[in-house]
Amino acid sequence: MDGPQPTSRAGGVVATLAFAGTTAAIMQTLVTPLIAELPKMLHTTSSNAAWVITVTLLVAAVCVPVTGRLGDLFGKRRMLLACSVPLIVGSVVCALSSSVVPMIVGRGMQGMGMGMLPLGIALLRDVLPQEKLSSSIALVSASMGIGGGLGLPIAAAVAQYANWRALFWGSAALAVVIAALIWFLIPDVPAGAKGQRFDVPGALGLGAGLVALLLAVSKGADWGWGSAITLSLFAAAVVLLVGWGLWELRANEPLIDLRTTARPRVLLTNAASVFVGFGMYAGMLVMPQLLQFPEATGYGLGQSILASGLWMAPGGIMMMLVSPLGGKLTDARGPKFTLICGVLIIAAGYGLAMALMGTAWGIMLTIIVINSGVGLAYGAMPALIMSSVPLSETAAANGFNTLMRSLGTSIGAAVIGVVLAQMTTTVGGHSFTSEGGFRAGLLIGCGVALVAVAITAAIPAVRRAEPDAEEAEESDAVPSAAGAKV
Repeated sequence: MDGPQPTSRAGGVVATLAFAGTTAAIMQTLVTPLIAELPKMLHTTSSNAAWVITVTLLVAAVCVPVTGRLGDLFGKRRMLLACSVPLIVGSVVCALSSSVVPMIVGRGMQGMGMGMLPLGIALLRDVLPQEKLSSSIALVSASMGIGGGLGLPIAAAVAQYANWRALFWGSAALAVVIAALIWFLIPDVPAGAKGQRFDVPGALGLGAGLVALLLAVSKGADWGWGSAITLSLFAAAVVLLVGWGLWELRANEPLIDLRTTARPRVLLTNAASVFVGFGMYAGMLVMPQLLQFPEATGYGLGQSILASGLWMAPGGIMMMLVSPLGGKLTDARGPKFTLICGVLIIAAGYGLAMALMGTAWGIMLTIIVINSGVGLAYGAMPALIMSSVPLSETAAANGFNTLMRSLGTSIGAAVIGVVLAQMTTTVGGHSFTSEGGFRAGLLIGCGVALVAVAITAAIPAVRRAEPDAEEAEESDAVPSAAGAKV
């Protein structure tokens, strides 16, 4: 494949891929309003019911980089269609479930479909003209945040006014619509790495290492951070991921080319992605609890789940509005500048929260500011990645970047969760996170965003010097997602 192959159906392609990303994010937040009811619904314990949420995270983390590489090998459209199948089947399985095991199976299958987002972003580079690329990448990349912001109030409304099974029948219908749109509107572009072999040992090694790491991170608070199982999982993760890295460096056709990810632009962008994911999720943990805690605490606002979701929904809408502006900013100043602006706005949002957390209007304004920064940041990171990797690795590289963001959200959930659990107060005989605990969580979110600023500032500019013969060959294979800008 010699380069991008623009299509006349650009608008339909972008709309389809953005819709797919938004729906995937909605499926992740689908069970949030049901958390308290899951043990009763599924006739199980609270610890078992927690796997309904955890399994989606684990399966998505394993499948996203794998589906990205398969997209490079066999075609991104084909893999987008393949991802829609477990979304449909998993949703139906969940809708029919009456016990915890089939529900966990169905939620795991939904996690398999989360590879749609990096596949879609990589496909944009293949089919869109240069002038539309940055804004389209920004919109599709931000669709996960948009879906997360809109998914909670939608799911809460359905759960409150209809049978909970309607949530999963609705998600199955959405997945069918997405599959149809992909079939009719997404062009079949030749695979960038066609003819290469799939790295099965690399996929198994990465999957095992990620499962061990994310299990330890997500369940450590429940099991105890010093417990034998948690420490064993962390140790296994280190051994497995180091072994995986050594294998990938020796493989002729690796799952993820670690030499490419070691390039300063790619390495630092992925590092910043971890902190951006952490920074985004800190607010998602703190704000709903502030809205829902009883007013008797002195700082809780006593809102219902549905009301709190509606207060937070404008943040998702703002992300949708900001994303195209982020694309224009990337075209004008480069993705590095856009990313710095985004993480600075996230930090400013947390600073604003310290002053405005006492009212629902203040929290809504804070979420709008934070999500505006997330919209800019999420659009800039794929542009930085795709300007630095060969066409044959775009889907795999975007899958790895998506994984880094997910790793950041998992670490953020664990760290903020520990802070909120440790800093408590007692009201009416019940224990609640204290106001100081919430403020500590907000300060951590602000600090993490500032760390992301420092990392982003260190990302090197694209070299403008005349390349030698080897670099020129590589340059021809790597058209920039944002021109030659920083």
